[in-house]
Amino acid sequence: MEAKPKLVIITGPTGAGKSELALEVALALGGQIINADSLAFYRGLDIGTAKPSFEERRKVPHHLIDILEPNEPFSAADFMRLARPLIFELCSKGLPPLVVGGTGLYLRSLTGGLFEGPGRDQRYRDQLKKMAASGTDLYELLRQKDPDSAAQIKPSDPTRIVRALEVLRLTGEGISAHQRRHALSDRPFEVLTLVIDRPIKESEERLKLRTKGMFEMGLVEELKNLLAQGYAQDCKPFQSVGYRECLAILAGRLDLKQAQELVFIRTRQLAKRQRTWFRGQTPEATWLYPDFSSVLALVKDFLAK
Repeated sequence: MEAKPKLVIITGPTGAGKSELALEVALALGGQIINADSLAFYRGLDIGTAKPSFEERRKVPHHLIDILEPNEPFSAADFMRLARPLIFELCSKGLPPLVVGGTGLYLRSLTGGLFEGPGRDQRYRDQLKKMAASGTDLYELLRQKDPDSAAQIKPSDPTRIVRALEVLRLTGEGISAHQRRHALSDRPFEVLTLVIDRPIKESEERLKLRTKGMFEMGLVEELKNLLAQGYAQDCKPFQSVGYRECLAILAGRLDLKQAQELVFIRTRQLAKRQRTWFRGQTPEATWLYPDFSSVLALVKDFLAK
């Protein structure tokens, strides 16, 4: 049987330092990086995504960065469609591919495909819509009924929340369980998954500094420039942490200090959800502090086998 291409995934909660670490590893191996951060696909969203600089991208080729306008839709299926051929191409050239980013659903689609699921139940969707209109928190409802699935969905993503509740109602089983089972039948690569993380206190201090730095670098101005180009405020990437609070500043609902504190709190919450997701969805992963020597040794050993 022909050996599967080898793929290294470097992921983890936001702010852990995975991008910087991956850059060092790619430089040491002569590899290339494939972005798996759902916001870094978009042009113009640089500060709020902590996107690799142009200098870093000159040192190591990066793929799937700046490929979309802010108003263009993109899904896990789109990511899988673009990333899989890239990985096969790089492996065929002897260039180790490193997939780097913290968007768990995209990573799972890449390594294990996607679960299509049952058709829509419009009556149930209408019922959920009425419940939400009357004050029911659908994300909290999902968290109570199916915490595993809720852990991989943002509270600000109503489309996926409704779909998860729908799948649970129609099948009696959470969508995350279906997805894990499906992944076992669609594994085109031999994968080493490294989850990069730090102690909570250290992580939170880094997030505070990063949040402060983003506003100092001009996060509000970055969003203003994008809006001035004609992009609507309801573009999906503008609803993410950082940009959503900047919209509130521009609308006069928050001042700069309030927005910065709220971004830190929400980013900390995001990191917590990501940790929960990776523990539940990637039991085969190796968790590591971002130590270059340790990570490089593991990657070299994996590629040499």
